[in-house]
Amino acid sequence: MQVPPSLDMNKGKIYISKTSPPCVVKAYVSQFEKDFFLFLRSRAHEMVAGGRMLLSFMGHISPEASTEVGSHQWELLAQLLLVWPRRGLIEEDRIDSFNAPYYAPSPQEVRNVIVEEGSFSINHVEAFEVNWDEGSSACSDSACDKCDFEHEKLSRGQRVAITIRAVVESMVESHFGREILDELFRRYGELVDDYFSKTVAKHINLVVSVTRKF
Repeated sequence: MQVPPSLDMNKGKIYISKTSPPCVVKAYVSQFEKDFFLFLRSRAHEMVAGGRMLLSFMGHISPEASTEVGSHQWELLAQLLLVWPRRGLIEEDRIDSFNAPYYAPSPQEVRNVIVEEGSFSINHVEAFEVNWDEGSSACSDSACDKCDFEHEKLSRGQRVAITIRAVVESMVESHFGREILDELFRRYGELVDDYFSKTVAKHINLVVSVTRKF
């Protein structure tokens, strides 16, 4: 997904938050609809009639996307990024110009785009909860005893930080520079641990099954 245009009103944040104005939410929804429509149209050209496609991605089920607990991962990262201008290491306007190219849609928003695009029939759309640190691992080799031992030494927040870093590191580095990365994600792990001590942190995964129409 691309970053939506016209996010000037989202200062001090890098994604949808509870204090983001409605125009920011609308911009993210519109960008998702455009990008998901194009994704479906492109896949439709590649598939034979009757072919099936299974998709899995993060979503939301609450009436407001900003209240979904999974979006708080971005708020925690924004809190840490805002420390750097106060320390004189990066300019505050660079924070304001950084926005996540990400949107977690609702099941209905997914259905609406599939119906509008028209190339697929919907077999199934399901939403289910997943712990923030579900599947987080310090090593992808499950047979590696050393990696298993090192993984057990990490806190839940540190494991989440490793996963989030794998996703956003290239974006953060290109926008802010590499020198902040290690400290940023070390402190991110600590912040997530603190968050885990206060709440049961889960995000929503959507599973979507569609069939290419004849």
